[in-house]
Amino acid sequence: MKSLAQRPMSPTRRLHLAPRALSTAFGLLMAAAPAVHADGLASVAVTVAVLAVLAGLTFRPAATLAVLLSVLAIVLSDQLAVSAAISGLSAATYLVLRHAVGAPTGVVTTSQPTLIAAVGFTFAAVVATSLPLQLPWLPLLAPLSVVGIYVLALRPFLGAVNWPTRRG
Repeated sequence: MKSLAQRPMSPTRRLHLAPRALSTAFGLLMAAAPAVHADGLASVAVTVAVLAVLAGLTFRPAATLAVLLSVLAIVLSDQLAVSAAISGLSAATYLVLRHAVGAPTGVVTTSQPTLIAAVGFTFAAVVATSLPLQLPWLPLLAPLSVVGIYVLALRPFLGAVNWPTRRG
């Protein structure tokens, strides 16, 4: 009888190990990026985020907790925009890959549009935070633009809907 180390790994098991290993690497990068300038409560949040990444290997909802703890560490410490961007991009990649583990064969979660959007929005956020604009009215425009983007995103799905009318 062959020992466990001598047995060849099945192709299905090999496919499931790659997303798990990559998701763990991105999760640790996500948690480590805010650790650069972390002290006090921020360092505690970083430590608990690393533990949550490790717990996410067996309990998938812990991955979301790890992301939230990483965000908390960024909020509690004085982070540079690039450090926060690295953590955010790693968090997005971590969640996409972490939830790919256990997906049916043939499901592709790391598609080209997903990766382009993640990198593009990260780049846009770094550029936006590096410009020293002083526009005090800009936060008032944000909720309206979010509603507008939401309506535009839903428009293809609402094209053939017949809205009920009030007759009376």
